[in-house]
Order: sequence, then structure tokens, then C-alpha cells
Amino acid sequence: MSVPVPDVALLEVIDRVATVTLNRPDARNALSTELIRALSERVGEADARDDVDVLILTGADPAFCAGLDLKELGRDGGPLKRAPADDGGVDATGHKGDRAVAPPRRGRGPTLPTSKPIIGAVNGVAVTGGLELALQCDFLVASERARFADTHARVGVHPLWGLTVLLPQAIGMRRAREMSATGNFIDAPTALAWGLVNHVVAHEELLPTARRLAADIVTSDQRALRAILATYEEASRVPGGEAWGVEARCAAVFQRGGVDPDEIERRRRGVVDRGRSQV
Repeated sequence: MSVPVPDVALLEVIDRVATVTLNRPDARNALSTELIRALSERVGEADARDDVDVLILTGADPAFCAGLDLKELGRDGGPLKRAPADDGGVDATGHKGDRAVAPPRRGRGPTLPTSKPIIGAVNGVAVTGGLELALQCDFLVASERARFADTHARVGVHPLWGLTVLLPQAIGMRRAREMSATGNFIDAPTALAWGLVNHVVAHEELLPTARRLAADIVTSDQRALRAILATYEEASRVPGGEAWGVEARCAAVFQRGGVDPDEIERRRRGVVDRGRSQV
């Protein structure tokens, strides 16, 4: 009798929050071709569901994600076979390789195909491709056990999911260069001090904390929230002076979508009451 093979990426939806879990714990959630495909499918499914407003991305203990599956990489190139061309052609998956083409869906790679906010709940090591995956989240909550490293240069591969853009945005260019050049690990308190993560909590409080933050996000106006997050993303790709124009244009597009004064007043009263309860 055959033993069922567990899904390598799990999806759970509760109270409008989807939790997507990398589920190769024995391999420290290393990104095999199978896991990358399954992760994209689970995130895409959550993005398409009307009963989901927010996603949480985490890993099955003990790791968040140890990066690309080096065994598969050494055997046949693994996910690197999907690396985009640099001549405007298409890769093996049919994605256009022109470097001037902005990535789809708020700048996330093909692994996180969603316009909805994603909270990264980093429960253990997030290394190289796993660090890139974490960086694609809107913000990160880290367990006290979390550790971060960029070992692309140590392994002998080049980032292709935005690390050279997203890591400097998070921690500054000089610190990003240090992480990439040394391959050294940083712990959760250092990640917090450097601005890589927003919160560090006890390990057992990681998912409860992420879910509380997700519940806060659920109560926002989702149309406005997604428009604002998309504006952040677009503005991050242009010089500071041009970013003002991006915001003005995005605001004009949003306004043309219609505004309900009664709904704004209802939400304004809710903000006042919430502010009083949080002081």
C-alpha cells in the first residue's frame, strides 16, 4: 500500500486570512522546482478567492526557507533553468526576458503572484532564495529563531528574484553589499535593528502575532489598501522626485473609481474609536 505524499505547499483560509506554508521540513523548505510551482499555485489560489484579503507566508519548522534546492541544482540546474534571458527573448516557461520589462503584479516574482498584502512570518533560517522570498513580502515578522543570509556568491549563483533591488531597499546598500559579499548570517535582533523585519517575537507567538496584524489589515478598505501598496511599489522604481508624480497619478486613477462619502464617514468614526482604544 502506497504512502500518500504530503503537499509541499499548504493553504489554509480562516477569517479572510490565507496562510501559505512551505512544507518540505526535512529539506528545510528548500525551493525545488516542485515547491516553486506549488507555492505559485497556492498563492494564486488565495489571490483569486473572494474570501481572502491578506496572506501570511511561513515555513514548516524548523526553517522558513533554505533557498534553492542545491541537490536538484547540482543535478540538472533545477529552478535556474527558468532564469530569464538577457536578450529580450523568453525563458523555458515563456516569460519575457527583457530586463527593461517591470516584473508583474506589484513587482513580486512569479512565486508570489498576488496583488493582496503578504505578511512574511519567518520562523527559522531564510537563506539566499529564501531571503529573496521573504523580501517579496510587504513586511516581516520574525521568530527569535530566525536568521538571515545571502549566500548566492558562496554557492556560485546569481540572484534572479529581486535581491539586489529589495535587500538594499530594506537595509541600505552598504549592509546589503556586506551580506552578499560575506555570506554571513545575521540574527533576528540584528535584522530588526537593520530594518529587515518589523517585529521579533517569541517563536510560539509568531503566527498569532502575524494573524493579529492580518486581522487589522482585513478591517481596512481593501480597494484603497491595494491601490496604496501598488503605489508604494511603483514609486520605489523611480527617483524620489518622480515618485511624487506617481502618487498624484495613482490617486487620480483611484478617485475616478468613485468615492462613497457615507462610507468614508463610517470609516472615519471607526478610526477615531480605534485610535482611542489603542492609546
